Amino acid sequence: MLLPPAIAAAVASGEVQVAFRRWKRPRVRVGGTFLTSAGLIEVTGVEQVDPERITDSAARAAGLATADELRKLFRGDPTDPVFRVGLAYAGPDPRLALGDDTALTDADIADISMRLGRLDRASTHGAWTSDTLRLIEANPAVRAADLAESVGRERDPFKIDVRKLKKLGLTRSLEVGYRLSPRGAAYLAAIERGDR
Repeated sequence: MLLPPAIAAAVASGEVQVAFRRWKRPRVRVGGTFLTSAGLIEVTGVEQVDPERITDSAARAAGLATADELRKLFRGDPTDPVFRVGLAYAGPDPRLALGDDTALTDADIADISMRLGRLDRASTHGAWTSDTLRLIEANPAVRAADLAESVGRERDPFKIDVRKLKKLGLTRSLEVGYRLSPRGAAYLAAIERGDR
């Protein structure tokens, strides 16, 4: 489930407790979690509702001013049901804590290297992980489009690859561009020393 950054931040602060979505069937389940720009969000409830019975009060709980404003945002087939999804902040993005961990053991380094090797082997454009980490290390806070162009790649596939590195705790997204996380910097330093 995607939440705009402002809504995700409002869930994290407790100002927003629900979202409304038009889906053929529920795409989330109670107790499930998903990552947002504000951290981990838990689904606390899912129920089908009549969109015409959504009140202004319910719309405000979803971060909007009126029910009419909310209904205008519904996408998809108008015959599909609308669901009220309860939301609660479940904690910071676990990738941040992972990215702050610089106490890498030999097993950690071997595990990271194995995972990066797996990404390289699965790639349709060849090995890219090491080059991308070094590119980000040398060019922090540079636009993704510029980084991608510098290595002859398109922006969107490049960004997808960087998200894979972020999932491993090796990079951080900035307002513009990226930087290595402390873990990513420690990993590259260990590889340079031959600690693998």
